[in-house]
Amino acid sequence: MSCTGCTMNNTAGNTFIDSYDWLNELPDTSDQSDIVEVKFKSTRREYFSNSENLDIKRGDKIVVANSPGHDIGEVTLTGYLAEKQFLRKVKNPSGYKLNIIYRKATANDMSILQEARDREKPTMIRARQIVNELGLNMKIGDVEFRGDNRKAIFYYLADERVDFRELIKVYAREFGINIEMKQIGARQEAGIVGGIGSCGRELCCSSWLTNFKTISSGAALKQGLSPAALKMSGACGKLKCCLLYELDAYIEAQKEFPRELLNLDLAKGTAKPFKTDYLKKEVWYSLEGSGSAVFNLTIQQVKDIIQQNKRGIKPEINSIAENSKEENKMEVKLDENIDRFSAAKKSHNKKRRSKFKPKAREKAKFIVNKNLN
Repeated sequence: MSCTGCTMNNTAGNTFIDSYDWLNELPDTSDQSDIVEVKFKSTRREYFSNSENLDIKRGDKIVVANSPGHDIGEVTLTGYLAEKQFLRKVKNPSGYKLNIIYRKATANDMSILQEARDREKPTMIRARQIVNELGLNMKIGDVEFRGDNRKAIFYYLADERVDFRELIKVYAREFGINIEMKQIGARQEAGIVGGIGSCGRELCCSSWLTNFKTISSGAALKQGLSPAALKMSGACGKLKCCLLYELDAYIEAQKEFPRELLNLDLAKGTAKPFKTDYLKKEVWYSLEGSGSAVFNLTIQQVKDIIQQNKRGIKPEINSIAENSKEENKMEVKLDENIDRFSAAKKSHNKKRRSKFKPKAREKAKFIVNKNLN
């Protein structure tokens, strides 16, 4: 599905999976604030002032002032929402300089922007070659040309501090443009490159997510997940950002559980917890010394048994044996004619033996009689 903003969105292609745009249903609030949020290539978003009161709305391509020159971007938020987003994302709003919006982009402006986009891939390939020639421990993740085709941002990844003063001089001579180096992390690189996640949708970091938070292993553990599992890692190699989406619901559900899940003393032995389902409010236990006997209890049953253990009572749970049988039971259904192939093979071999065996006997008799004579 094509998108109106694909011209300045990514380098992987000009199409991506679209999603429902709930902002279209909101009323226009551009009269409440002149702040406008503008999206450029990939995940870069900046804020500008509509001091000329231009009639612009979400999705419009506009020409904005930049230092130096100008740039072309797409309007993503206006009015009240843009001001709230500005105050939320900018750490020091009073010290942030809001550049102005010149005009709506014309056909000539979009033609120059397309020329700049066509230069990006060859420039990135050559930029990586130069990095290798200079022996720098860094990686050029992407190159973004400004809308006036006079300046480019080189996004790079590096594990340590890199002295790229000589690199900038070589880039300036090689490409004949103003150079800006910007360091990014693995999550930002995934957002720039783009792709499809395991959910089948476009990556959040390349479609709508702009605030990249550090995901700790505790976010996975609190949801009963293993942070070491392969499926917990995203395209960037880090823990998936979507682990935070349902974290609040799990934290709320955990309040009903005991602070510590203790071993339960039962009539059949000691049961140890090994799995917790916070949303279903269940805990799975394994019984020591009984092979693979496992069973699940509701959180209320767990609390009741803990209270009984404190009084020295070891309750009997009849469902343990039944659940363990269900776990170990394996049903195998065989076809009634499962030996039909071997039977056919036997009959075929028998037919062949009955056909050729008499001739072999006659030939053997002839050879024997000939030798005797």
